[in-house]
Amino acid sequence: MKRTFLGEFEEVVLLVIAGCTEEAYGVTIWERLQQQTGRAITMSAVHATLYRLEEKGYLASELGGATAERGGRRKRFFALTATGSKALLEIQEMRANLWQEIPAGKLQVIIK
Repeated sequence: MKRTFLGEFEEVVLLVIAGCTEEAYGVTIWERLQQQTGRAITMSAVHATLYRLEEKGYLASELGGATAERGGRRKRFFALTATGSKALLEIQEMRANLWQEIPAGKLQVIIK
């Protein structure tokens, strides 16, 4: 079985899109990423990652209609592909297996 290797940020972007209940586009993805990670993230980093994931086949996108509130610009909506969904499931399984290998109490934090 071929393994899926994604960077941490790529994985988090895919998870955010998978968790969206409405159409996912740049601003909503960017806002959720910052909220979920507690990091300050640039919009350009989000767009670069979205396009890279689309090139890799993990995401698909389509343009929405132009709106007056956006000055006639169209939003690009992103969705997971079957490949993207499979990648996330493989990563989830790998992480679950790794967590199960940690002996009980090994991560216990001792506070003095």
